[in-house]
Amino acid sequence: MRELLGRMHAWMAAYMKSFYSEDAQVQQGILIKEKHTGYVTANCVELAKFLNLSAHDTDLAEIIGLFHDAGRFRQYSLYKTFNDADSADHADLALKVIDELNFFQELSAADLELVKFAIQNHNKKIVAPTDNARKILFAKIIRDADKLDIYRVLEPFLAQENADKMPQFIKSKGNLVADISPDFVENFVTGEQADYTKIRTNGDRKIVRLMWIYDVNFSWTMKKIVERGYIEKIISNLPMDEKISEGVRRLKLHVEKKLRES
Repeated sequence: MRELLGRMHAWMAAYMKSFYSEDAQVQQGILIKEKHTGYVTANCVELAKFLNLSAHDTDLAEIIGLFHDAGRFRQYSLYKTFNDADSADHADLALKVIDELNFFQELSAADLELVKFAIQNHNKKIVAPTDNARKILFAKIIRDADKLDIYRVLEPFLAQENADKMPQFIKSKGNLVADISPDFVENFVTGEQADYTKIRTNGDRKIVRLMWIYDVNFSWTMKKIVERGYIEKIISNLPMDEKISEGVRRLKLHVEKKLRES
């Protein structure tokens, strides 16, 4: 498996560099996703080791991290955006890339199915139902590893005065005002995941990022998020009122509970 992983890493490195461009905006987008791929892959490996997975399963987690955003490069080359709503589902595009690569056939049928399931579900609102516990486990690993690094990517743009500096290709739809839409406030208070397609303001974007906390699966991930201050940084940039304060209180209780899990 390690020899196969080496070939996969070499292919992915060359693939990402094949999208390099003299267009500064295009190059910025590709470099962001290239760096993100590296961090998420490392997160997957570290999380797999925390979970005491076998060497084989840790390698599978590494493969999933390496290829989870393979579709992003084709997406940006075709649509000049990383917004799935304005282009195509990047997880589905990643599966198309995988289907074109012969070395994936060197995995067992069960392992290939598991890898594709995890990648297909890494960006969905919820993981598709299945009775296969291994598929669910690996989907949870990549979802946590991905979220952890997305917090890093978006952190520089939290402050309202920096909102307009966010590259256009990684923005969700919505204007730059700090206000939060009423339905997003209600989602936050009740702890329900918000509908990304309804984002209208920069405040809505911040609420969505906080709501991701309820979808963090492992205490390892939550500990990293807390240690790096991502939650507090988002909260400090929210327009605070009674309802938002209640949502924050509820969120912190959830974080404390997750941190106590083994």
